[in-house]
Order: sequence, then C-alpha cells, then structure tokens
Amino acid sequence: MRALRSMGPIFLVLAVLLVLIAAANPFFLEPAGFLAFVKRAAPLVILAAGQYFVIVSGEFDLSVGSLVTVQVVVAARLIDGEESATWWVLALLIVIGLLVGLVNGVITTGLRVPSFITTLGMMLVLSGAVFLWTGGAPRGALSETFRMFGRKDLGAVPWSVLILLVMGGAAIMLMRSDFGKRLMATGDNERAAGLSGVRVNRTRILAFVISGLAAAVAGILLGGFAGVSAQVGQGLEFQAITAVVLGGVALGGGRGSVVAAMAGALTLEALFTLLNLYGISGALEYAVQGVIIIAAVAAGAVRLPFKRVARA
Repeated sequence: MRALRSMGPIFLVLAVLLVLIAAANPFFLEPAGFLAFVKRAAPLVILAAGQYFVIVSGEFDLSVGSLVTVQVVVAARLIDGEESATWWVLALLIVIGLLVGLVNGVITTGLRVPSFITTLGMMLVLSGAVFLWTGGAPRGALSETFRMFGRKDLGAVPWSVLILLVMGGAAIMLMRSDFGKRLMATGDNERAAGLSGVRVNRTRILAFVISGLAAAVAGILLGGFAGVSAQVGQGLEFQAITAVVLGGVALGGGRGSVVAAMAGALTLEALFTLLNLYGISGALEYAVQGVIIIAAVAAGAVRLPFKRVARA
C-alpha cells in the first residue's frame, strides 16, 4: 500500500496529461493513436528504466545519450544497407552497450571516481569518437530488418511496444529479486549494506551494465524510428534522469519504484506531446526538465534532515 501511495501522484499527472492530449487530438483515443504515442515514448521509457537502476544505487549515468548515438552511427556504417549484416551488427551493439556500462561501473567503484565524472567523461569520449569517425556526417544506411524494430508492427502492435513490455517486465522482476533488495540497500546506506554482506561494488557495476544495455536497446529502436543522425541521442541522458526523478525516485538512492520511473518517462513524453500540440516552443522542454531536476534535488534536501531526525 505504501508503494502504491508513493506512485499515485505520477500516475495522476500522467492521466491528466493524456486527457488533455485527447481533448486536443481526438485521434489519440483510438488504439492506433495511443499505440503511436507509446511507440514514440518506448526508447525514453527503456532508458529511464536503465537509469533507474543506477540512480537507485546512489549513482548517475550521463553517458547513455552519447551511447545511443554511437549505436545508430555504428549500425549504419557497418550494415550500409546490407540485410545479411543486420543480425551480427545487432549483437555487436548489445555487446558495446554492455561493455560501456561495465567500464563505467568498474571505474566508478574500482577507482573510486565519482559516477558523475566517470560518465561525463565517457559521454565526451563517445561523442568525440562519433565525430572523429563520421566528421559530423554519418555514412551508411540501416537495413529494413534493422529498422523494423523501431517502425514496424507485429500484427497490430508495434515491435517497439512489445520490446518495451519485455524490458519493463524484466526490470520489475529484477527489482523484486534479491538483486533488487541489494540494490536498494546499497543506495540507502552503502556502509550498512556492506556490513550486512552485500557486495556493494558488484551491485553497482551490474546497475551500470543494465543501464548500458537499456541504452543499446533504445538506440536500436531510435535508429529504426528516427533514422541515422549524429544528434539522435543528444539530451537523452537528461531526459532519462528527469523522467526518473519525476517518478519520485530519490536522487541520493535507496528509494523509488522502477514502475514509477517508467511512468515518469511516459509523463514527460506526454508533456512534450501536449506542448507540441499547442505550438509551444520546443526550447521550453529544456526549461521544464531543469525545473523538475531542481525541484527534485530541493525536495531531497528538505527531506534528508527529517530522515536523519527520525533515525536519531
């Protein structure tokens, strides 16, 4: 019941936004219209789910946007329109995502570099690598099989929605497992978790690996949906963090629901959709994200003293 109460506000906000969208665009009420919205939101929801694991462990991952761009650029260059290359390139993209997450986790935990610095550095490395490889203009083309996951349907349901359901279900199961309990304990109190037998470093490394995997899948979907661009992942890291804190997840770690984090991503996408429907400048999106993040940090700062008093 306590978890349901904490998730209630984000679902209420989401419901209000969906009603406003439907009022402005009646097509949204039809199954095809709603599925199109979820299809468009799927990459961000998956990114938010991955970011949730890192944030709830008490860390950050700023590299996911650049990793998404790497996925799309590398796929276009290696496939170059050849259908036969699709499947091994897809496997390679998953491996790249896992490796980037592993490197982030090992540097953060093993070398004790703050995750903000580690992943900021990784973001710059990946962005520089993309620019060096492409000269600012990506080459190659994605195959139809590759683009199927981002833009085609399986029957009446988009592939991206099905993938979102699988990834979301896996995230929920992970958080209900022993790993989820260890992750929460690590984010809530690292020292206490360590004394109780939790392998804190390993737990956080796995959180970064999950985030890298989520970014790889989101990149695959965005490549199919949006096409090849050197800016396809620009700003997604901040959108993912905004979505997570909008879902009520504590930036300091140890509190929050992965379901609420994914709902936060849907809410953010619904808000952007509503702004576009009313012709409000896209620049306002960044202002909205900034306000949400500042408000979340401020709320956490206010909540922390009360938490310490309660413990005392």
